[in-house]
Amino acid sequence: MTQNETTTEAISLLQDLGLQEYEARCFVALNKLPNGTAKEIHEISDVPRTRVYDAIRILESQGLVEVQHSSPQLYRAVAISEATQILRQKYASRIDTLETYLENTDVQNLDDDDHVQEIWSLTGHHAIESRTLDLIENAESEIALLVVDEGIMSDALFDGLEEAIDRDLSLVLGGQTEATAEVLESRLPSTQVFETGLHWLTGIEGDSEVAISRILLVDRETLLIGSYYPDGDETGEQAIFAKGLQNGVVVLLRRLVTAGLPEIRDPAD
Repeated sequence: MTQNETTTEAISLLQDLGLQEYEARCFVALNKLPNGTAKEIHEISDVPRTRVYDAIRILESQGLVEVQHSSPQLYRAVAISEATQILRQKYASRIDTLETYLENTDVQNLDDDDHVQEIWSLTGHHAIESRTLDLIENAESEIALLVVDEGIMSDALFDGLEEAIDRDLSLVLGGQTEATAEVLESRLPSTQVFETGLHWLTGIEGDSEVAISRILLVDRETLLIGSYYPDGDETGEQAIFAKGLQNGVVVLLRRLVTAGLPEIRDPAD
């Protein structure tokens, strides 16, 4: 990455973290100087000189810039470690505030039927992993997980499964291949793992058809099925998330997840 690209990316990330464009440009400019006047900041940042003073005042109020009251005044950015800590705290504080506002938002219950079936879709690996971890964390009795795509086996996933084991939940874990099953067993030695052998889950070799990445069934009523394109289609991982499943559907899906389990005692039996 070139110097110009690095600068552009830094400015963009600072804007993502709440700074306005001129503030971000001035802060990045000061990181290139031991200290600088408004004129020098203007020349490096391409921020109009009259706007430099406003941007610096805001950066100073946020603790990101120090001012030396000389003539002309000199400005310098705080240490990078200090700046990142300030921005991290600011970002975390905004998330905490957002969470509070959302939790206090009145939810209108249009249907009081607890047994309504719901089917939703999710897009993007991070969103699907987050939902997977949330379902595992909130499971009350049983987790049945079939891993098809080894790429989903993150440290966070194993941490969540280990916590579920600590809560004495029933776990049924499967790998689509022997290698995947071995990884699961090595990371979770206290849990029996099976190899499903359902090779059709990954599609036909050389074909661009969609393949399954994960199947998660929680408490026999909540299901998440992830899918992706083996050829690396830019759409990435997608998933179907369903709640309130009826018994017949649950039995069918649970049998799919636990297919190839004859040598392992099913915790539900």
